[in-house]
Amino acid sequence: MNPLVTPNIGLLIWQTITFLVVLFLLSKFAWKPIMAALRERESNIDAALSMAEKAKLEMQSLKADNERLLNEARAERERILKEATESANHLLEAARTKATEEGQRLVENARVSIENEKKAALTEVRNVAANLSIEIAEKLIRRELQDQTAQRALVQSYLQEANLG
Repeated sequence: MNPLVTPNIGLLIWQTITFLVVLFLLSKFAWKPIMAALRERESNIDAALSMAEKAKLEMQSLKADNERLLNEARAERERILKEATESANHLLEAARTKATEEGQRLVENARVSIENEKKAALTEVRNVAANLSIEIAEKLIRRELQDQTAQRALVQSYLQEANLG
């Protein structure tokens, strides 16, 4: 038989002893540091995952706070715009009302002024007409009273009118 295919018992024992010695040496000197490094790596990974989860929760909280603040800002903006619009409409309506009242007052004052001017003009026209009538009547009477027969005829006509009335 071929020695490579069937192992020798002595070789098998030495290989087992060598394996056990290497296993003992590895477990004594290398196994603990390797396991400690693996545990430390595992704890670091767990800590990083925990911190990532905390950061994720904190980001969600911040996102919710930002969304809430944004909604509050929008609501405040809408309220301010509504108040400004209402205030502008109120001021516009007040100005319109005041302008209407002022216009009506000015029209009424103008109407009264025109009426007063009209009355004054009519009074002036009447006075002028009366003065003209008096001047014309005076001139007519002087001309007619220069003649004696005309004076008597005028007196007679006045007397007849006085008797009739």
